[in-house]
Amino acid sequence: MEILKRFRDIMASNINAMLDKAEDPEKMIDQYLRDLNSDLGKVKAETAAIMAAEKRERRELDELQSEIGDMQRYAVKALEAGNEDDARKFLQRKAELAEKERDRKTAVELANANTVQMRQMHDKLESDIGELESRRAELKGRAAIAKTQKKMNDLHSSVNGSGERISAFDKMEEKINQELDEALAMQELNRSSSVDIKDLAAKYETDSGVDDELDSLETGINVDDELAALKSRIGKGEQ
Repeated sequence: MEILKRFRDIMASNINAMLDKAEDPEKMIDQYLRDLNSDLGKVKAETAAIMAAEKRERRELDELQSEIGDMQRYAVKALEAGNEDDARKFLQRKAELAEKERDRKTAVELANANTVQMRQMHDKLESDIGELESRRAELKGRAAIAKTQKKMNDLHSSVNGSGERISAFDKMEEKINQELDEALAMQELNRSSSVDIKDLAAKYETDSGVDDELDSLETGINVDDELAALKSRIGKGEQ
């Protein structure tokens, strides 16, 4: 029977080890429960059939042994009645039934072994299902916590990444400010050079006027000379 071929695998399975190795325990526990419940339904049906077969084998063995007992009793009665030939026939039938009894006992033992295996499998499946059912809520709760923690970790990584980007932006801003300061300084230098030339020229223009005034002040005006010169021009004009 196909279900019996899976007996060793089912009996040897360790759900805890399987779940520990699973990449997604939450999904695996649901799938494993579906598989186990499916197997349990098959096991129940097969167990019922095997138990019925064992009962049938035992009933047939009991009937066979009862018939063997009858042949023994009939042989004794035949001898007591002085019918040795009849007694021999009963004993011959008993020998034939004894051969069948050995085969029937073997069949009963095999049916019993199958029943024991199926009962063990049934109990193991029920135990696994019960354990998984009891752990389902716990595992799903832990899975939900794990997902939440993963999101928090992702957000934390994102925040760290933002910090790095902000730091890079600050460095870029600092570089731009430095370039701007250098450009303004160069503009200041260029403007200062041009203004210096003009200022220098204006300075000398101002100094020239001052020198003229100083010359005038130093020379001064001689009133007697100017008066004499004026009289001379007037006298020439009168003549």
